[in-house]
Amino acid sequence: MTVLGDGTAALYDTGPVPGPGGWPVTYEQVATGNLPVVDPPSPIPRLSAGLRLHGEYQGSGFTEPRYIARRGDGQVVQLSRLLYLVASSVDGVRDAEAIAHRVSARFGREVSGENIRYLVEKKLEPLGVTVPEGQEDDEVDAPRSDLLLALKGHRVIFNERRTARIARSLAWLHRPVVVALVLASAVGMDVWLFGFFGAIEPVLEVLDQPVLILVVFVLTVASLVFHEFGHASACRYGGARPGCIGCGLFLIWPSMYTDVTDVYRIGRAGRLRTDLGGVYFNIVFMLAMAGAYFATGAQFFLATVYLGHFEILEQLMPAVRLDGYYILGDLAGVPDLYGKIKPILLALVPGPRGDKAREEVAGLKKSARAIVATWVLTMVPLIIGELGYALWNLPRILTTMTRSLTEQLVGTGSAFVAGKIVEGLVGTIGSVMLLCPMAGVVYLSVKIGGRLFRAAKRTTAGRPRLRLAVCALALAGLTGLSYAWVSGVTPKPLPKQPPIAPILQPGVPTEEPPARQATTPDRPTDSGTPSDPAAGAPTASAGASAGPSPTETSREASASASPSASAPGGPGGASRSPVPSSGGTVADPVPSPSDGPGTTEPEPSPSPSESIPESPTPSPSPPPASDSPSPAPATS
Repeated sequence: MTVLGDGTAALYDTGPVPGPGGWPVTYEQVATGNLPVVDPPSPIPRLSAGLRLHGEYQGSGFTEPRYIARRGDGQVVQLSRLLYLVASSVDGVRDAEAIAHRVSARFGREVSGENIRYLVEKKLEPLGVTVPEGQEDDEVDAPRSDLLLALKGHRVIFNERRTARIARSLAWLHRPVVVALVLASAVGMDVWLFGFFGAIEPVLEVLDQPVLILVVFVLTVASLVFHEFGHASACRYGGARPGCIGCGLFLIWPSMYTDVTDVYRIGRAGRLRTDLGGVYFNIVFMLAMAGAYFATGAQFFLATVYLGHFEILEQLMPAVRLDGYYILGDLAGVPDLYGKIKPILLALVPGPRGDKAREEVAGLKKSARAIVATWVLTMVPLIIGELGYALWNLPRILTTMTRSLTEQLVGTGSAFVAGKIVEGLVGTIGSVMLLCPMAGVVYLSVKIGGRLFRAAKRTTAGRPRLRLAVCALALAGLTGLSYAWVSGVTPKPLPKQPPIAPILQPGVPTEEPPARQATTPDRPTDSGTPSDPAAGAPTASAGASAGPSPTETSREASASASPSASAPGGPGGASRSPVPSSGGTVADPVPSPSDGPGTTEPEPSPSPSESIPESPTPSPSPPPASDSPSPAPATS
């Protein structure tokens, strides 16, 4: 018969009767109470929902092979070979003993079931790779890397199916012959545009017409979307499978991204092709805009080409998680350069902590170690210097940004009230371009301050003297900085200046406020004397400073246009997954009314009817009591 748990046996049954949920026993065993003792079945490990195992990290810069897995929430984790073999053997059916036999055969060394249970509970569960024991569903709430320069608030625009269809249709553009023709055409286009036509002329024409500004803005956004198509198609061409294309917020700045995490399982050449695919498609887009100009003669297409160059240059900077960051990381074979800042710096510190950091750094190959160390030792001083400069100039920055945003909002509202819809829409874009960097600076400041506070608290835990010294040092620094702000030692706010691009700031005065004027008597209205050209001439901007500053992410890209020098474009971040990577800095506006064309008008020469007659010789008289000069004789 079958005994279920502690249930009562039927004594009149004889003979073993097997059944589900119990174990077979005999009548004698039940009567005497000698029931067999059976261990409860061991739990069966399960993988978390949405987990993908991408395999070995090809072209790795580590001395030991690394394996890549991507959780359902987008977080990418690195595994050792043994952990990867265990994870790949977990199928929801095998228990620990069966997994141990499979892993032992593939690993080349004997692994017991107890070893498997330990690895699953202590290594894979904390990483979110497997589901904790006793949990019914497969969703895990594992910790994520709280990246400072990460993309937040992801929203999918093109799902995986649509992205795969787009990537498949555009993959032919990555053939070597096509790439060579595109690059050669781009060189010819730049020689013609910058050397013969004059690249700034289309930009000035666009700045004079609000409708064209909106058109160029739309084309710039289209170039950002096409940029993401470049990453997806390059991923497909290299043999990997692209994920979705979406958008998010990078330091409060709109950004786009492409999930190309699958490129970790292909070679270094394929990853570099994927990194450069976005910039390459920017070039293709610029060639299309140049062709549209030759077909229509509309110069705003060339303005889009001009701005596209700044977009490419910004993408190639390795400071934040843009294309340049991933290019450098793939050259070194290290997927996360920011994660190596701490061990590289601690390796310079003597003692036990330095020894542990040096062991981690020694896990990198020599070439990778040189690239990463050079990047860390270059970026850390630049970041510290930029933060120190921003703190020193904080009153100046806040005052200038607040004044610019207030004038922008008031002028934009006035344009809408007056029925100037196009000017109001352009002013709205300018307001957003001002507001996003301000919000990004505040967000970044709060995040950095919180991290520094938590790091200091964690480091000084159980060490009251060190905590007291750190608090005293922080208080002294804040006191000195506050005194510098209040006493005026730091730079004063910038004086009010006319906007560099007046069309982006409707309602804002375009005349430079006079510094001080001498008191002069009123002249007759028909005197023909010209007014002061320096005080009353409108300021027209010429040069690259008037152009928008487009931004984007590589696997995340963003677009923007700076309305004035006080509203720089914000950066974007990039990652091979939807989790990713400097806040927008504020440039001081330095308009020069005398630099741009059309800032002053030539002084008109008097006509014959306005010629000044000979004035008689004045008789000696005592000087006037006031400092005002005597009125000039009226003209005939």
